[in-house]
Amino acid sequence: MFWSRKSTKNNGAGAPFVMADTNIAGGPRLVSANKGLVAHNLGKSFKKRPVLKDVSISVQRGEAVGLLGPNGAGKTTSFYIITGLISPDRGTISLDGSDITMMPMYQRARMGIGYLPQEASIFRGMTVEQNIMAVLEVVEGDRIKREQNLEDLLAEFAIEHLRRTPALALSGGERRRCEIARALAAHPNFVLLDEPLAGIDPIAVGDIRDLVRHLKDRGIGVLITDHNVRETLDIIDRAYILHDGRVLMEGGPDEIVRNVDVRRVYLGDRFSL
Repeated sequence: MFWSRKSTKNNGAGAPFVMADTNIAGGPRLVSANKGLVAHNLGKSFKKRPVLKDVSISVQRGEAVGLLGPNGAGKTTSFYIITGLISPDRGTISLDGSDITMMPMYQRARMGIGYLPQEASIFRGMTVEQNIMAVLEVVEGDRIKREQNLEDLLAEFAIEHLRRTPALALSGGERRRCEIARALAAHPNFVLLDEPLAGIDPIAVGDIRDLVRHLKDRGIGVLITDHNVRETLDIIDRAYILHDGRVLMEGGPDEIVRNVDVRRVYLGDRFSL
C-alpha cells in the first residue's frame, strides 16, 4: 500500500453533492431523479458508422465499476463521452440528476468528477508540493485550510519527503501518487481511471487495487476502463461488458465470468478468475 493508513480524514471528498432544479446562468438542468453519475442511451457515430447504440451506464458513490469489452466494442468512446473529451450524438450524462452532457471537462471537475488519464499528467516543471497546491489554490480560498489540506494529502499518500522534489525526478510510482493526491485536492465525488493497469508489474497491480479500495472508503465512485480484464474484474464491484456498441451484460465479476454470451464474444471458454 502506497499511502498512510493513519490518514482517515475525508478532506471533503465524497461529500454529498446538491444541485437545485434550476438552470440559472447556463447551469445544469435537472433531467432525472437518479443519483450518481449516469450515462443514458448514449449514441455516437464516426463517419456515419455507428459506434455506440443506446449505451446506459451508472456509477454510485463508494463503488468501483468496470467498463470492459473486446476491441472496437465502444468502451473507449463511452468512457471519453463520460469524461467530457468527446460529445455524444444523442443521449445524456447526468450527475445526481443534473444534465452535464455538454459541459467541458473543467466544469465537470468543478462539479466533482475527477479524471486520471493513462499518460503522465503531472506538471513536470513544478515540485510535488506545487502540483498539489496548484489545485488547492483554485478550490480552497482560505490559506490556512489550503496548507492543512496539503499536509493531509502529503501524509495520506506518504509523499511528505518528496514535497520539494521536482516532478521530473519522480519515479513512476511516486509520480502516480502525486497525480492521485492532486486529483483528490479537488474533492471529487467520482474518479475516472483510464487504463490504470496498462504496462504495470504485479506489485503495481496490487497498488492499484489498494488505491481503488481507498477511494471507495472515502465514499468516491470509481469508473475504470482497461484492457486487462482479469486484473480489472479483481478490483471492481461490477462491470458493464460492451459488444458491438451495446451493453451486452452488467453484473458482478462472478456473474460476468459465468455468462455464456460474454465467454463467447470476449472471455473465451478457458477464462477463469
